[in-house]
Amino acid sequence: MRKFQVTIQFEMDDDFAALVPLHRTYINRLIEQGIIDHYVVTMETQHVWITFSAENKSQVEEWLSKSPLNKYWTFEINELFVVDGLLYRLPVVQLN
Repeated sequence: MRKFQVTIQFEMDDDFAALVPLHRTYINRLIEQGIIDHYVVTMETQHVWITFSAENKSQVEEWLSKSPLNKYWTFEINELFVVDGLLYRLPVVQLN
């Protein structure tokens, strides 16, 4: 499986806010299925960053298109070369 980073820009309004619960249900399902590794939102700049595990960009676009919020987004998809971090490593051994 390849990794893709999606950067989304959105503009919040009342219609957008009304769809957030449905969107979160959809995102939670993708996280539970192992399709989304990370989902991060900032309201300060109205951006979302999502890390996907997928075969290709078309598959990522398909998942994005199924979100109830899709019509409010502009996004960019980039394939990742290196993904590393604390969550990808084995736990540190603690001797008692």
